[in-house]
Amino acid sequence: MSKIGIVLGRFHTKEVTEMLEEARAVAAKRQLDIVAEVWVPGSMEKPLALKRLLCRNDISGAVALGIIERGETEHGNVMGHAVISSIIGLQLEFMKPVGVGILGPGINPSQIPPRVRPYAAAAVEAVADLLASA
Repeated sequence: MSKIGIVLGRFHTKEVTEMLEEARAVAAKRQLDIVAEVWVPGSMEKPLALKRLLCRNDISGAVALGIIERGETEHGNVMGHAVISSIIGLQLEFMKPVGVGILGPGINPSQIPPRVRPYAAAAVEAVADLLASA
């Protein structure tokens, strides 16, 4: 059984907790053992937390869950691009998959509820598929 870690942004705690529930269910179904769940303030902190997990010899992959909601400025878009770029870099550096279940950037509040569970599930499925094909 492959072991994974999950990094979660607590800025939208209610929705991300629901994402975590879905991630746990899919991980169990795909025979992935979640050995670490790390809550961070928001998406900007996710790359460092992911790197710390990916450095661990017992972790084969990770999942990032959270939300970057549309704001009044371009901050969310800039942050979203930087975070995704960092996550891709970490995957290539460590040769370990990272499933991205981050809603946005630029998501409107009304768009969040129907996407919470599907995005979390897809992020875990991506890690499971990449680990299975390694």
